[in-house]
Amino acid sequence: MMFAATIAGIIPDEVIDVMPEFREAIGETALMVSISVTAALVFGTPVGILLHLARRGGLINKPWLAETLGWIVNVIRSFPFVVLVIAIIPLTRQIAGTGIGPKAAAVPLSIAAIPFYARLVEQSIRDVPRGLAEAAIAAGASTSQVVRKVLIPEAMPSLIASFTTTVISFIAFSATAGLVGGGGLGDLAIRYGYNRFIEPVMYAAVIVLIVAVQIVQLAGTIAVKVVDKR
Repeated sequence: MMFAATIAGIIPDEVIDVMPEFREAIGETALMVSISVTAALVFGTPVGILLHLARRGGLINKPWLAETLGWIVNVIRSFPFVVLVIAIIPLTRQIAGTGIGPKAAAVPLSIAAIPFYARLVEQSIRDVPRGLAEAAIAAGASTSQVVRKVLIPEAMPSLIASFTTTVISFIAFSATAGLVGGGGLGDLAIRYGYNRFIEPVMYAAVIVLIVAVQIVQLAGTIAVKVVDKR
């Protein structure tokens, strides 16, 4: 009871009054980020690996494929996120059944996250010493075996660090989604902090986002240390 009273004394009354909405906004942000970074992991990882393998001199050595994929990745990454959200509203409605809310915002977030993470994966794989892959091929390993048993394990610390960066970046992007009806903490901060001038709610939303970023960064740093055997 004393702890609860202490917390109640710290949290502004304006924030306590909207606590149900605050909890809902946290859940919406978590949903948007979870969907988008899962899409990045599932689809961005193979795209990033393919970008590396298909480049000139790579294991597949199909520069036209690498250049085509690279062009698509660069085009998507060149869109400011707010513009991307508006540009793909018809697609969003087809996929999510609506153009507003966290599920709708998860569509452009996912589309943005896939090429974002793909480039990071490409760089992580590229940093693996070329000699390791060549030695595996000389020993009779197939391309898929080189990827699964050499490139990914050797690049794992960097891949985890890249994924951590992606999660943190899309926590921020999820807040931007609040500008266009995406819901979440960004929407809460705008509605109360900007539209109604209830600044404590806005500051509380920002603090929650900062704490979330710190937790993700700490978890990523620990994970990197665990898998890094160097």
